[in-house]
Amino acid sequence: MKKVFVSGCYDLLHSGHVEFFRQASQYGDLYVGIGSDQTILGYKHHKTFYPEQERLFMVKSIKYVKDAYINQGDGIMDFIPTVDMVKPDIFVVNADGSNDTKRKFCEERGIEYVVLERTPAEGLKARSSTDIKDSTCQLPTRLDLAGTWIDQPYVSCYAPGWAITMSLIPTFEVRERCGLSTSTRNMIKKIWPVKLPDMNPEILAKLVFCFENDPERSDGIISGAQDSIGICMPGLVRHHYDNRFWPDKFETCDDEDVLSWVESHVCMIPMEPRRPGCSVIEGKDINEVKVKNLAKAADDCWNAILNRDFAAFASAFKASFDAQVAMFPAMIQGCVQGFIDKYSALPEVHAWKMPGAGGGGYLVLVVDDVKDFKEKHPETIVLTIRRK
Repeated sequence: MKKVFVSGCYDLLHSGHVEFFRQASQYGDLYVGIGSDQTILGYKHHKTFYPEQERLFMVKSIKYVKDAYINQGDGIMDFIPTVDMVKPDIFVVNADGSNDTKRKFCEERGIEYVVLERTPAEGLKARSSTDIKDSTCQLPTRLDLAGTWIDQPYVSCYAPGWAITMSLIPTFEVRERCGLSTSTRNMIKKIWPVKLPDMNPEILAKLVFCFENDPERSDGIISGAQDSIGICMPGLVRHHYDNRFWPDKFETCDDEDVLSWVESHVCMIPMEPRRPGCSVIEGKDINEVKVKNLAKAADDCWNAILNRDFAAFASAFKASFDAQVAMFPAMIQGCVQGFIDKYSALPEVHAWKMPGAGGGGYLVLVVDDVKDFKEKHPETIVLTIRRK
């Protein structure tokens, strides 16, 4: 019996995958290579719905599969070590997964290369992981890194400055009242419940800001522009405020090396949500010196990120949070101080803050290495920045 090999992510396993396995198994004993969690995160910039061991279990349980393995390689050719181990006679791919690199790889190793058209099982409709994902909410959220609060005119009236945000793919549960712009995200769901429209991100952010801040809004509150900007504009963005609700200029960074560097050093720890009805603006104490400290910290933070200067980044990150708390001491209440005391005492943690207005939710940490930190602290949430 010939050995047949296929490879893929097989996340959100569906009838289309099973039918593909059935068709491939007609050529011989079927062996399946499965993309690892790390490879999928690095290549597709999102976490899997199911971890690799769960996907391995499901694929192995399908009757058409002789055996399955987690691929140990990287990128689009992550299956090479698995192929070298299995030594298949035939490599089967779907038409939309075929490319010249795979074809040449098989030619060099004397492996027959077979391309199958994507066809559903008889009586079933066509399925794809993309279609399934497109039918569920994929709206991003945002994390503010430095300078925020300056997006409110009652702060920037003392001194102008930048706020820095980054758009996040929701690879974790986005909880309410936790500082990740869920109120703005929920407003967006009223118009676009599944995903953002494909349009100019800055214009989209302005549309969302205006929609959320209806002039007839009964509470009279104007949400900060950083929420809509952080959600709608991909990558890292800094926006400049000078006594106005909407920024007068933007700077963006979508450099892959920089984004990956930030992802390797910034993570979150879940805390209790901010208590309903609690106020973080009570007791606020804002003056020119404090606002200038906030603005300088945000400026230093941006420059450190672009230069990938870890020590300078950690210092500016913490200085920004200290400046926020100096103006809004009620940001730290409830469980917050206990979490800060616990994690700030760890040698691999160099800075910390809370996203949004604080009062609970998440503790954002700057660490030596996120991957190593999560191995020691499984509660850690690894962040994935949304690319263009």
